[in-house]
Formats: sequence, structure tokens, C-alpha cells
Amino acid sequence: MRIAALDDAPIHALEFLDAAPGGGTKRRSLPFLRGAVEGLPAELDALIVTGDLQGRALPSPGTDADAPLRLVGEAVADELLALSELELIPPLARAGVILAGDLFAAPDAAKMGATGDVRSVWRALRRSGVRWVAGVAGNHDLFGGDEGLAGLRAEEGIHVLDGDRVHVDGLRIAGVSGITGNKRKPNRRPADAFVAAVRDSLAGRPDLVVLHEGPSGGERQRGNDRLRELLHGKRVTAICGHVHWRHPLAELGAAQVLNADGRVIVLGRAG
Repeated sequence: MRIAALDDAPIHALEFLDAAPGGGTKRRSLPFLRGAVEGLPAELDALIVTGDLQGRALPSPGTDADAPLRLVGEAVADELLALSELELIPPLARAGVILAGDLFAAPDAAKMGATGDVRSVWRALRRSGVRWVAGVAGNHDLFGGDEGLAGLRAEEGIHVLDGDRVHVDGLRIAGVSGITGNKRKPNRRPADAFVAAVRDSLAGRPDLVVLHEGPSGGERQRGNDRLRELLHGKRVTAICGHVHWRHPLAELGAAQVLNADGRVIVLGRAG
């Protein structure tokens, strides 16, 4: 599988609330981009890729002022369904979703770097009608403890990956959750262990490897240099987030890296 094209101009945008430096909230715009990918299996007409949706949806007209704000990822599910019904993107029944992690925001959206339960986002995307949702946890994502995570993984069409692989619709997808860091904090592991986990995930020659912390790319595409060395020349497409790249695509020899931080990318079939 290989990304053949990626549009610069968004086809849609979703306004949401984000934490503002110094306190309070600010409005931000989440862009929806289109691209084209070669090598999609026959069962799929699109892959929908996103990550780092750390915000809260704006209240809908007529909503009770005291009603809790939805996570922006839940609103993304509704937007995808609307775009599909307008035929601006392929039918969701022929699409899969890839999540690169960090889908939580404080209930009032006013605290930066909040950590919490993101199961509602995974479930909302699955309920939108896509074939499946696969991906990893970011360093701010929780799943209701071990029991909650096991329950989510048991649901049909949901694949939360961390050092394991799944084979869906002809795609081999591997994933490693979290970032490098103090293992006493959520979804972190020492640098050597993190790199080893990614190396092991590549041993099965996946079509896609999903990461939260990804490799460095080209100029102004910050990331983990050790992962860059590990991925360089491999025939794989890596999906990641954690740090924002202005230009989301990088080429590392035969490998490609697509940074999903703060954007929704709909990759349709090339040609």
C-alpha cells in the first residue's frame, strides 16, 4: 500500500474548543483532507486516518447549557457520516478508520494535556458505519482500566493495538501504543523498549504500522530519530501523531510516514 497523492486544501472543517495557553478555551478548526492510496484491498474504498483530537465539540443549537461537551472525535464520527451521505467521501460501509491516539480533552476543554477515557470516540466511529476501527493509544488516552480495555477489544470491529497485529480486509496492521518515557506514567515505556516494540511489530511485514510517537521525517518534521533509522527503507506505511507536521507526509526511502496529528485524512482508492 502506498499513498499516491494528498491534497493541501481541505474539503471540510469542523470548529471545536481547545485549551488556550494561560487558561480558558479558544476555537480551532479541524481540517478534513482527501488523498489517494494505491494497493487498497478489494473490500475497501477508503482509509480514514486521524489522531490528536484533543478538544471538545461545540454545543449543538438547542442543547442544554449544562449538557457535557462531547469529545471532538465523537463529533468527527457525525461529520464523516454527513460527508459520506453527500458523496464527498466514499461510503463508510467500505471504509476503515485508523486512530493514532490522543483523543481526550478536559470536560470544559480548558486544561491542556488532560488524560482520560476515550472509549466513546472509538465506539462513535464504529457506530458511524465504518467496517472497523484500528489504532493505538496516545499518552493521554485511558480505557477504563484493564477490564474496560478488554471489553472494548472484545467488541466487533474494534482493534486497539499495542505490540500486536491484526489482519482485516486483506490489510496487515501492526501498532505500538504510547510514547517513550517514564513507565510509571500512562502509556509510556523506556526508549530502548519502545524501539524494540516497533522493531518487533515490523517483523511481520505489515502493510501499515500505527504509532502515536512516530519517526522524524524531513525538515521541520520532528520525531524520534531512532524510529526514522528503523523504518528507513522498509516497505511500510507508518501512521503517527504526537507532534504536528505542517506537511503531513514524509518519504523514508521505500517507507512512507503520514502524520495524522490534528487532521482527518480520507485516503480513497488511487485511479
